[in-house]
Amino acid sequence: MPSTITRHIKDMVAEANQQVKTLTTEAALALYGRDDVVFVDLRDPRELTREGKIPEAFSCPRGMLEFWIDPESPYAKPVFQEDKTFVFYCASGWRSALAAKTAQDMGLAPVAHILGGFGDWKRAGNPVEAVEPKAKP
Repeated sequence: MPSTITRHIKDMVAEANQQVKTLTTEAALALYGRDDVVFVDLRDPRELTREGKIPEAFSCPRGMLEFWIDPESPYAKPVFQEDKTFVFYCASGWRSALAAKTAQDMGLAPVAHILGGFGDWKRAGNPVEAVEPKAKP
């Protein structure tokens, strides 16, 4: 007998949006370029190569987020130990809502995410840079 899904992604994203700071593209642009803010791109490498990214954004695939945030993890990244504001984004704002909530639940603060994600950022004509595919070894 198949599982019965009782908690749906739309509900999880809506809940996350109520619990974390959600930025419009315009509000995110106002933070862009500040020394005390890190934009965190949660999309996978194929998405980055295909669509580009926000210049200077730190790339953190969503599947590694918890491991890279936790300073006790062997995979911890120093960027997440800095005293900064972390602005998460993905393609459309769903993964970033969940990621911002997870980061906040882990104790990372302050965090926010971009409603509408990279898609809205790009459509608004905001800065975007190309990402070259990584060379295969």
